[in-house]
Amino acid sequence: DYVSAEVSKGVAAAGMASGVPVIFGVLTTDTLEQAIERAGSKSGNKGWDAALSAVEMANLMDTVAKI
Repeated sequence: DYVSAEVSKGVAAAGMASGVPVIFGVLTTDTLEQAIERAGSKSGNKGWDAALSAVEMANLMDTVAKI
């Protein structure tokens, strides 16, 4: 938990400092079963969700730049 919290803070700081959205899509799991569950089972595919967020943010940044 400690490592993921610090990484999350670092990713947020990088985004704030650069003005570029940074997507944090790391699964913090305790077991292989949890990882598999979050990679495409009942809990959905968290990797897909992170990738979709990145595309949506890129599109949003492009739209905002045109305003």
